[in-house]
Amino acid sequence: MSTPPMELVAISLDCADPEELAEFYHRATGFELHPESDSEFAGLNRADGLFLGFQRVENYHAPQWPDQAVPQQIHLDFKVEDLDLAEVMLLQLGATKPEHQPVGDKGCVLIDPAGHPFCITLV
Repeated sequence: MSTPPMELVAISLDCADPEELAEFYHRATGFELHPESDSEFAGLNRADGLFLGFQRVENYHAPQWPDQAVPQQIHLDFKVEDLDLAEVMLLQLGATKPEHQPVGDKGCVLIDPAGHPFCITLV
């Protein structure tokens, strides 16, 4: 049995403040802010049609990476050409860098403002 063709068109992250998280990823990626974003659901559009959404969850509990007491919920990976420059920019935008770094010198794990871990790795 063959797998039917599927195209990934959207990824949504739970958070406490959708507009704040959308702004963080907008500034980090340059994706266009979705015009109908609001305090309950905000989004970004990538030129090829991929939608990155952020939905408000009451009593949201941020992941505690790498501890799995509150699981990751989602994990995004971004390729970058200059690891040091990307890290500095993302930290200035509000990301944090956890002590635990399993990626080595070709990438790093950062935490977005809502607590989701994500990776940046060299192209």
